[in-house]
Amino acid sequence: MKRPKRDDASLIRELEPFAAGLLSRHIAAAREWFPHQYVPWGVGRDFDGPLEGEPWQEDQSRLDPAARSALVVNLLTEDNLPGYHHALAVNSTREGAWGEWLNRWTAEEDRHASSIRGYLHATRAVDPVALERARMAQVSTGFESPATGCLSGIAYVALQELATRISHRNTGRHSGDPVCERLMARIAQDENLHMVFYREVLRAALTIAPDQVLVAVEENVRSFRMPGHAMPGFAPMAAQIAVAGVYDLRIHHDDVLMPLLRNLKIFDLEGLGPEGEQARDSLASHLERLDARAGLFVERRAQVLAARQRRAHEERPQAPVTPVPE
Repeated sequence: MKRPKRDDASLIRELEPFAAGLLSRHIAAAREWFPHQYVPWGVGRDFDGPLEGEPWQEDQSRLDPAARSALVVNLLTEDNLPGYHHALAVNSTREGAWGEWLNRWTAEEDRHASSIRGYLHATRAVDPVALERARMAQVSTGFESPATGCLSGIAYVALQELATRISHRNTGRHSGDPVCERLMARIAQDENLHMVFYREVLRAALTIAPDQVLVAVEENVRSFRMPGHAMPGFAPMAAQIAVAGVYDLRIHHDDVLMPLLRNLKIFDLEGLGPEGEQARDSLASHLERLDARAGLFVERRAQVLAARQRRAHEERPQAPVTPVPE
């Protein structure tokens, strides 16, 4: 059945009551927290510069390189908040419940960068000069939204918030530092509530314009990239993070895409028109290909890690053999 296509203005208007209800639910569920309480200030000390402190050295960090890369990627992603705020406003509106949600979301997201940066500085986990230069480059580049309208924007952010939640949570676990794990788990709680808001708006949109939602979901799943992909050094850091198992294709498929699509019952929807059915078929095909690629990546990673272990064993100094007297 072919339905009339709704433009963004009518969709925003029809979805506003749902957004208002979800905003109220979000405020009731959210718990106040304070970034300064999650940063281990007591282990910090002055850096070199006007305060004439101690220069940063790489061996001052107890984190492994993959954990440091994951924290830097997570932080620089969060740093681009002004760009995300603008993109969301462009694809919706600053009026009514949408505007109230946007401001609330922005205020909550702003805590994430400040707390991660505080942790990195206090623990001397990364070079603070390189980190600040990367922040300047990242924010100066801005953010170009992949969304092409209201529904596309909602679909992208629903995916992105869930992906970010998983990335933050896994980063904390991988760090081996209970302080870092507590901080990243707390940030992940925010991201989960944000994901729920956008997922439920998407669910409401399925009752209004299911074919258009399917098209938006398929486009964003197929072309999805994390919002920090343009940051300096993203590709090698992302590869390092993937090899460490913090965030990779397997996780993206199993822990982000499939749970979200199952929750929305995308493959159980009935009454779609030709455009929606075509988008769903394309989505299913893409997921099959992605699943296969994820399997190949996991196999290849196991081979690479096994080879590394063999080399490390071969290069390890052997204890001298003490001759046995006759």
